[in-house]
Amino acid sequence: MPSLPSTHDGGEEGVFHVLLTGFGPFHNHKPVNPSWLAVKPLHNVVIPLDADPVVIDGAVVIRPTLTAKHRLVKISALEIPVEYESVKDIVPKLHLRPPVLPDSVNKDDFYPLPPDKGYDFIFHVGVAGRGPLRMEKLGHKLGYYMKDATGKMAPVVQAAPSDFRRREELDVSIGEQAVERIGLGFELENTGDAYSARPSRGFGVGYEKFPDEIYTDIDVSRLVSDLRNSGIEQIYSSMDAGHYICDFAYYCSLAESKRNGKPYEKDRNTQVLFMHIPPANSPLRTEEVTETIRRIICWIGVELAEIHDKAA
Repeated sequence: MPSLPSTHDGGEEGVFHVLLTGFGPFHNHKPVNPSWLAVKPLHNVVIPLDADPVVIDGAVVIRPTLTAKHRLVKISALEIPVEYESVKDIVPKLHLRPPVLPDSVNKDDFYPLPPDKGYDFIFHVGVAGRGPLRMEKLGHKLGYYMKDATGKMAPVVQAAPSDFRRREELDVSIGEQAVERIGLGFELENTGDAYSARPSRGFGVGYEKFPDEIYTDIDVSRLVSDLRNSGIEQIYSSMDAGHYICDFAYYCSLAESKRNGKPYEKDRNTQVLFMHIPPANSPLRTEEVTETIRRIICWIGVELAEIHDKAA
């Protein structure tokens, strides 16, 4: 998938900036995380929005009918460590205007550098168990009881006395996908016999105004339906991002998008989405996952381009 030279970009007004993130190695996903394997080939790739048709609401949309605005999609890819602390340090900075990349990143390897106006779309990708692709609809604020790649836990959240029982109830279930991850070798926090002694873990200071669940603004059900109509059958929507690093990063990104966005310009704010992928060849090949990611980016690009064109 070749990159296009910068002379074809038509200026920044014609560019849809996308940041893809995958995760670093951990547990039985070493030396490279399958999510990073899937997103890395799209790093610094430029895609014309009129490259091929896209299915929207079950119908084929011919992209050349779009106006000159948002003609190109420029993609950058970033690897994030499987660490709660790193997620809380890196993800909020990606939503700044201009975004700030981690110090560990070689800025010369990014073409283009993060746009001053911020990314139009941040697409997080993480690995789960065997099976289809999972498009996640929401992220969770609390309930993180599995240790990260360094053996550390998510931050403790001090609940107000009046709110303790409700939060304790929210934290009881760690989710179907989280249980699945424990079976894959993830380590659950050991709190002894007294369950009630387990502290609430997740997002606290700085995230008080945000709800316990945040949904993406993207219509995931419609996106999944269109992907299936375009021939991608191994995919479905999910309401459980797993209460682990993936969920943690998703909630953080959704919250920061709202923090830095303008409520009255929802379509112009940074869109955020998360997709779980299976390990390589379980059943999808990495190349198939990468192609699906590309199609999703084009679907979002066409959606936002049409909205912006109508508003212009």
